[in-house]
Amino acid sequence: MNEIIISVISYLLGSIPTAYLAVKFKSDKDIREEGSGNVGAMNSFEVTNSKLIGLVVLIVDSAKGAISVLIAKQFGNSFSLPMIALIFSVAGHCFNPWLKFKGGRGLATAAGGALVFSPVVLVTWLILWLVAYLFKKNIHFANISATILTLALALDSTHLFNKFTYPPAQPEWEYKVGISIALIIILIKHWKPLKEYFTTFKSNKTES
Repeated sequence: MNEIIISVISYLLGSIPTAYLAVKFKSDKDIREEGSGNVGAMNSFEVTNSKLIGLVVLIVDSAKGAISVLIAKQFGNSFSLPMIALIFSVAGHCFNPWLKFKGGRGLATAAGGALVFSPVVLVTWLILWLVAYLFKKNIHFANISATILTLALALDSTHLFNKFTYPPAQPEWEYKVGISIALIIILIKHWKPLKEYFTTFKSNKTES
């Protein structure tokens, strides 16, 4: 029963359309029809040209994941509940029922949840993101690379990752399943920019 309650609460929290509301308030534009069409912090900044709007969206979207996990932790000291909260808050953000299931890419919401649940995932992702970005100077490439490599490391070094998860998974295979679902949702939402990146890469290579 607790699992169902947490799933619903987290999905609804995650589905708060922060970027849509902020952009609508600032410029009366529909963020889904502007820029990249992504309902997230970066596109909010690009559409409104306001660093404040971008920052507010980033903070609130991160808070959605963090609050979902913190609520789940009040229901008991088990790994499954905060993991469910993280997954469903990310799903609510990425597949928003109020926006015809369009949404953001889930990184900020996942980061907020990971910060209070499994900070090792967030730290690993940030380090890998920085390396990837310095290598290619492309945000989408960095997002995708960091997410794939973080998932690979989490699956390969589950014992270490689980050690810095609060509470840890028992048994550890639950950690593998949970982190895989959360990061795969994020990767699914990056499919479009991934295709665009490789299309541009092939085009540039052909021209050169």
